Amino acid sequence: MSGQTLPIAVVLPKLMMVLEKAPNAVLIAPPGAGKTTAVAPELLKQDWLNGKIYLLSPRRVAARAAAERMAELAGEAVGGTYGYMTRMDSRTSDKTQIVVMTEGIFLQQIQRQPDLPEVAAVLFDEVHERSLNSDFGLALALEAQAALRPGVRLVAMSATVDGDRFATLMGDAPVISSEGRSYPLTYHHLGRDSRQPLAPSMAKLAMQALEETEGDILCFLPSIGDIRATERRLTDMVDDRIAIVPLHGGLSSGEQRRSIRPDTDGRRKLILATNIAETSLTIDGVRVVIDSGMARKAHFDLKSGDTRLVTERASQASVAQRAGRAGRQAPGIVYRAWEEAATKGFPAYDAPEIMDSDLMPLVLQCALWGTRDARALPWLDPPPDAALAVATKALQDFGAIDDEGAITPHGRAMAALPLPPPLAHMLIIAVQNGKAETAARIALLLQERGLGGDSMDIEQRLGRFGNASDKRSQNARKLAARWAKLAEAEAPEKQSGGVDLSEAPAAIWLAQAYPDRLAKRQDGDGEYWRSAGGRRYRLDADSSLRVADWLVVGHAQGEAASARISSAMALSEDEVLHWCAGQIIEADHLSYNGEADRVEARHERRLGAIRLASTPIAKPDPDAVAQALLQHISDTGLDALPWPEAAQSLRQRAAYCRVEALSEDNLLNTLEQWLLPALQGRKRLADLDGGRLANALRGLLDWDSQQSIDAKAPTHFTSPAGSTHAIDYATEAGPSVTLRVQTLYGLAEHPRIGQPPIDLVLHLTSPAGRVVQTTRDLPAFWSGSWADVRRDMKGRYPKHVWPENPVSAMASLKTKNAQRRS
Repeated sequence: MSGQTLPIAVVLPKLMMVLEKAPNAVLIAPPGAGKTTAVAPELLKQDWLNGKIYLLSPRRVAARAAAERMAELAGEAVGGTYGYMTRMDSRTSDKTQIVVMTEGIFLQQIQRQPDLPEVAAVLFDEVHERSLNSDFGLALALEAQAALRPGVRLVAMSATVDGDRFATLMGDAPVISSEGRSYPLTYHHLGRDSRQPLAPSMAKLAMQALEETEGDILCFLPSIGDIRATERRLTDMVDDRIAIVPLHGGLSSGEQRRSIRPDTDGRRKLILATNIAETSLTIDGVRVVIDSGMARKAHFDLKSGDTRLVTERASQASVAQRAGRAGRQAPGIVYRAWEEAATKGFPAYDAPEIMDSDLMPLVLQCALWGTRDARALPWLDPPPDAALAVATKALQDFGAIDDEGAITPHGRAMAALPLPPPLAHMLIIAVQNGKAETAARIALLLQERGLGGDSMDIEQRLGRFGNASDKRSQNARKLAARWAKLAEAEAPEKQSGGVDLSEAPAAIWLAQAYPDRLAKRQDGDGEYWRSAGGRRYRLDADSSLRVADWLVVGHAQGEAASARISSAMALSEDEVLHWCAGQIIEADHLSYNGEADRVEARHERRLGAIRLASTPIAKPDPDAVAQALLQHISDTGLDALPWPEAAQSLRQRAAYCRVEALSEDNLLNTLEQWLLPALQGRKRLADLDGGRLANALRGLLDWDSQQSIDAKAPTHFTSPAGSTHAIDYATEAGPSVTLRVQTLYGLAEHPRIGQPPIDLVLHLTSPAGRVVQTTRDLPAFWSGSWADVRRDMKGRYPKHVWPENPVSAMASLKTKNAQRRS
């Protein structure tokens, strides 16, 4: 399909007219409209264009495919007018006018030259995916446009209809909408047992599709592991007429090209892909889509500081994009591995990546840009404060930014490298110790799957990678060498007095990047490990690393409480004690033992959270003991305290009256103020005096708050029988009391409390304390269901008074005989 016959062609003249007069525009075009490959070539024809065009793509495979497709349509070889730039592969020349690049490459370009010289337009493709690099790149481009290059054109291109937010962000930019071209789709919803492994179900579904349909098949699976498992099953099930082709980010550029092009032998293709094939990519010949409905998504854990991959339900927007792959060039068929009704239970959209990411790269790049507060940039969704705080602290620990958030020479060198900040820090330190190439190769292996094999032992992969003769490994070694040279050019001089690491083993370089991931074995068979950062890890039974004493963890998956190690490097005890001596500290350590309810004090040698040696302290400092108890409360919550009934009641009443002084958050934030005095001289929480706890709470209330609580939430209700009953303010139903039904005889109106008065919830019980009725309307109870309750009570408790008309009876807890005697 040529650029002139694509649906986007109808609105291209309007877009060109807008850009001739205005700097920004938003283009809305559904999948298949042709925006990725048609807009940039059309810009080349405009008289006002006076520079290069950058087309930003979210993925490397899509960037290469877009450049190659545009070159093919123009009858040129890629690298001429149309080129591309990705981390592992680039094709450009002096003649290149349109450069398709990944969003990360663009960030490097604009940081090096904020005024974007020789650039006439930047096209942000697939902005609806809301990747962090896309959002950040657009923010920097808007700042550069406002301050340095008002003439550069910026176009946000989206496949969704929600372009108004982008238009507002881009200075009320005009929005141009294009019709898409999508052929009819036929859906088959086939449920599967989610408790069973995914691969067998998907292999069975693939075989069904092969028998029932024609054309190439695109099968969406969440991870590379799922692709490999499904491929193994299918290999023995299909004949030579079917080509099973994987498509994921771990493949070389040549392998990815083969995946998206027609089979050279004319075979029918069954493509097993991750979500890499969702957008920005048309795969010729695909008529059928099989969708697992699952996706592998990254979630940043603020507590552990790690990003973990989780397999979960894809969004409704995502599965719609996947289905559309089948209808790009002809009517298509979609097989979905879930019941049709379940689609409504999928999340509507994927959350913006900025809301659930490690923001260390963002904060470092902002500091390089000259912005100390990342929230000051023009964002569609600003970064979360908590994640910014974690990222800022980590960068300060690396020495990349100072206490004010300004970039340091070390941070500037880190930011110049196309690496995550921890790995950039490692490489800069390695340069200063003459080990740049080793560190660069480690950094590459941690980011590129499959290089040097699939061993969990990074050191094994490092050796195999160094000797591998395949094209991908050769290109990767060249890339690592370029990183090393770049780091050597950018690294500041090593400060005098620093530790000499020139003879350190390779694992020590990884520990420079992730000092908190240095982990010690915790059991005899090497299954459980504890890290310097306090995290627990688990190692597979078949791992050769189980014999090690120490590990530096490269990757781990799973919850922070016990993550599974997927890559690591081994160290001996002697190597750790020698090369990490500067991280080992000796100090008194006090901790609370919950089972024994006491503070234990020991003098310890520690490497972070790892205890190396320990001796008990006979008489610990009382203030330190109180602080240890306080820390335990801070870590575990207020329920650990032995609250007396009066204090619990006061907290509940304050919560009911919305008095923030006694809210859980405020109490935890002010522990030292109100709780520390009560802990002085105590060794156990059980020793805490209940009266002192209650008084400590009252001390946090000013006079007005106390008066408000007493007026709105009295502590007790007094019944007509003269009995008093504590009012419970913690129930969802509202303030309530539990009392015997006989105490309310003679009461014609429902009891109310507080100012302004509200109805009490009454839990009415039998003489044995069993609740027989709950009501907010006592008169309705007397005139209604009381008759049934009375009949039951007379049979069970004949010694008590059960009047037909309780309003006219006397309230009393006494039996009939006791009432007569009195």
